[in-house]
Amino acid sequence: MGERAEAQGDVPAAFAERAARVSLSGGQVAVVLVIGTGLCAAAWADADLTSVLMVFVIQIGFLAAAAWRSLLLAASVRATPITAPRKFDLPRYTILVALFDEAPVLAQLVERLGQIDYPTDRLEGFLVLEADDYETQAEAQDLDLPAWLTVLIAPVGTPRTKPRALNVGLARATGDFLTVYDAEDDPDPLQLREAAARFADDAEGTLWAVQAPLRVRTPIRTESPFLDRQFAIEYAALFEVTLPGLARLGLPFPLGGTSNHFRVDALRAVGGWDAHNVTEDADLGFRLWRAGGRLGVIARPTYEPPPGGLEHWLPQRTRWLKGFMQTWGVHTRDVRGLGWRGGLSLTMTLGTAIVAAAVHAVTLAWLVATVAIAMAAELAPATPAFAATVLLTGAVAAWVNAAIGCRRAGLDYTLADMLSAPAYWSLLSLAFLHAVWRLIREPFTWDKTAHQADPSDGLEPIASAGREAA
Repeated sequence: MGERAEAQGDVPAAFAERAARVSLSGGQVAVVLVIGTGLCAAAWADADLTSVLMVFVIQIGFLAAAAWRSLLLAASVRATPITAPRKFDLPRYTILVALFDEAPVLAQLVERLGQIDYPTDRLEGFLVLEADDYETQAEAQDLDLPAWLTVLIAPVGTPRTKPRALNVGLARATGDFLTVYDAEDDPDPLQLREAAARFADDAEGTLWAVQAPLRVRTPIRTESPFLDRQFAIEYAALFEVTLPGLARLGLPFPLGGTSNHFRVDALRAVGGWDAHNVTEDADLGFRLWRAGGRLGVIARPTYEPPPGGLEHWLPQRTRWLKGFMQTWGVHTRDVRGLGWRGGLSLTMTLGTAIVAAAVHAVTLAWLVATVAIAMAAELAPATPAFAATVLLTGAVAAWVNAAIGCRRAGLDYTLADMLSAPAYWSLLSLAFLHAVWRLIREPFTWDKTAHQADPSDGLEPIASAGREAA
């Protein structure tokens, strides 16, 4: 880690501009021109050969992604299990929750934060509200907040994003460590103790952030069982397999938007969150790595509801993909400090997520059209064996990771889930198109997900709801 920190030195100017800069750097323009010119020249010389080679490169990319999933699955097997928190001198901890238009869930949030098992004399929390969010402010005034929890009003300013609000809270934080929660979260009461123990075990002080797993649960009755279930499965694969695998390999990874825990001095040293990046969590994970820190995972989870129907899922996923594009652009302006391991992780996490979202629907449409035309002509589908093998290998790798992730998260994973997954993956292509358009037109606009308090008839794991719907 020291080599990365020394190699980086001061943060390069192009990198320091972060997502506020929407244009390409000189180096990025040069790369685009070289690739574009090369492809045009190759197509001019031999269009057929060029198209064959491009398809082959894409297929190799699919195989590389499948191999990467397999590697992470193998690495995640030895992830740290939940253990009883040991006794030691607990540090001072800060909790930040950035809220906007969250009056319906505020009482539920405060009740859940009050269940956190941590000495109150070493705990402080800030509910960071926007200055014109009068409804949430009024709701907060009516609640009996714990003595350690304070309402903090963010001054008027732009961009109006969650990371900007978090930076307001960071400026007031007095804790040695800090965690972020969202309005809809239900964290394990012992999560802070586990995170504090992980940091205490880091004698070198290079562990700068740890991520808790996010697990999705849904109301017993849901109007969007397909999206809810696939969203929960996606979370399980990410937080139970991918991130633990990356942490085990000592690689950087995109943090989740909630339930990440930081050393406050390290967080301030890198400038906090990028207020212009709509996936500030993904960006921050790689920024901490560039500065010389390590990332880890803990075991005690935070539970969340799914976003809901397509009208809620699509804006959320659009924001995520737009933020991935912003983060990719920021961290490829100047690759100093990333190193080959950081570059590999950036490419295989954010890069593949962007590319996969772009091609999922096209790939599925090609496969369906090939089979349909063959059936109409009463012929065997003329699908190249290698192409079919590539698609099957990629799908199997995704299915296996999802199945293992669900098992670790306490969910079931059925044949129906496997067969319906490609339809969910194809929806990502719709989100990709939205994200590209929004990145061009409104790069810093925050597409907020609406939240409602959990129903009185309770929640259950998403898997059980899925069985009823199946």
